[in-house]
Amino acid sequence: MKKQSRLHKELSSGKFVITAEICPPRGTDVEGFIEKARLLKGEIVAANVTDNQRAVMRLSSLACAVLLLKEGVEPVFQMTCRDRNRIAIQSDVMGAWALGVRNILALTGDHVSFGDHREAKAVYDLDSVQLVHTIETLNRGMNLNEKEIRGGTGFFIGAAVTPEASPLEPEMIKFEKKVQAGARFFQTQAIFNMDRFKRFFDEASKFDVKILGGVLLLKSAKMARYLNEKVPGVNVPQGLIEEIESAPDELEKGVEIASSQVRELKGFCHGAHIMAIGKEEAVPGIIEGA
Repeated sequence: MKKQSRLHKELSSGKFVITAEICPPRGTDVEGFIEKARLLKGEIVAANVTDNQRAVMRLSSLACAVLLLKEGVEPVFQMTCRDRNRIAIQSDVMGAWALGVRNILALTGDHVSFGDHREAKAVYDLDSVQLVHTIETLNRGMNLNEKEIRGGTGFFIGAAVTPEASPLEPEMIKFEKKVQAGARFFQTQAIFNMDRFKRFFDEASKFDVKILGGVLLLKSAKMARYLNEKVPGVNVPQGLIEEIESAPDELEKGVEIASSQVRELKGFCHGAHIMAIGKEEAVPGIIEGA
């Protein structure tokens, strides 16, 4: 039997688990990345390494996952369907396992039209449900052609869900498909309507999976407006934007709001996933405030 990751163990034990994201650098200078990893070590159970988020070219998520392992921080290796065909996907998944990575998050990936290389060709050979299925197949010691491989994987497989999607029904159908394909934990997109999230959580609790509510640090009112205009699936309420704008220190108010969200999630959810987007040094303050 393959050894469970710490994330898997703590979620299985019923503990309230906190994860966070660390964005890879836009180059090979990893000093800042490692500093953030050291800052978060001991504060969180695992750190997600994003995979060229917003379709902006960054250092490999796999390379950064290995850097986290060297620092004693358990990584969640994010993989998108955007940049790889099924051959490269299977190769990278096996490579991650061989290098010691034990958690993986399967994502569709933002389209290249959002990023800094808009002339790039998007791949999307597989969708996110098929990606989960692919990882589960490798976990069984087979490749996608159902051929046995010499040594399989044993990943704790995660996926994403948007609990504030409107209408919610199509999202729930996809959620259930991901569960059936092999997803065992979900990190949600940013939550701003806790009542709506609670309704989603009640529905999702019918399945044998763990849910980590997504908490996005709003660094400023300007950032909140940008998210509403440019990022699909994110809807920051106007009242929240005004609350941040009227605060003497907008970042401090954002940390306070994020802490409040984590505190509320503790009352009913399995965990929280904090997305500080370049302000990872604020994560310990969010956790302390919660």
